[in-house]
Amino acid sequence: MSDSEKTTIRERSDTLAAALEERYQARGCEVTTSLGEVTMVVPREQLIELATELRDDEAFHFEIVVDICGVDYSTYGESEWVTAEASSTGFGRGVEQNQNIDTDKDDRFAVVYHLLSLSNNQRLRLRVFVDNREPMVDSTVGIWENANWFEREAFDLFGILFSGHPDLRRILTDYGFVGHPFRKDFPLEGHVEMRYDQELKRVVYEPVTIESRVLVPRVIRAQSDTVEQQDSTDA
Repeated sequence: MSDSEKTTIRERSDTLAAALEERYQARGCEVTTSLGEVTMVVPREQLIELATELRDDEAFHFEIVVDICGVDYSTYGESEWVTAEASSTGFGRGVEQNQNIDTDKDDRFAVVYHLLSLSNNQRLRLRVFVDNREPMVDSTVGIWENANWFEREAFDLFGILFSGHPDLRRILTDYGFVGHPFRKDFPLEGHVEMRYDQELKRVVYEPVTIESRVLVPRVIRAQSDTVEQQDSTDA
C-alpha cells in the first residue's frame, strides 16, 4: 500500500470519526480512532435507535453487519504466558495455570459489531457493554437480517442474551452443553469428554481425563558448519 493510499484511508477515518462525534457524542457515545479504524462505544439502551440511524442515514449508510462477536474483558491487559521462565530446551510449560480471574469485573462483557458501508467505502466498529450478572442486549436482527446466526454464536460461546431474537439457541456446541466455552473462567479442557460407545451404539459423556497444559515447542536450527557446507556445495 502506497503512502498516498494510507493517507486517504486515514483521512476517511478521521472524517467519519468527526461526523460520529458531532452527531452522537452528546448522546453518550465515545468515538476513538486507532490504526485507521474507528470505534464507537454505544450505550446499551440506545443500540437499536443508533444502529437504525447508522444504516439509513446517507451520511453513514452502514447497510451490512460483517460480524458480531462477544468479548470477555475479565483478564484484559494481563498475560498468562511466562516465556521468560519457560524451558529453553526440549518442552516446557509456557503458561501460568493458576491465573486469578475477576468474574465480578465491571464492564466484563461486551458485544462488538463490525459494520460496512459499500456506498461510502467505510467501516465502523460498535462496542456495547452489557451487565455482568445478566448480560443482555437488544437483538439487531430487525436491522440486519444476517445478525441472526452471529448473535446465536455470541450467545453460545459467551452466554450473552439478545432480547427479541427470533430463535436464540446454541449453534456450535452440542445439545445439553453446560457453560459457555469462550468465557475466561471456562476450563480449556472443558467439563466432560465424549466418545462413541460400540456396545451402547451411542455417544456417551465421561469426566475429563486429559491434563490442561500448553507446551513450548523446541526449535531445531541447522548447525553453522552444515550451513557453510551447503553454501560451498551450491557455489
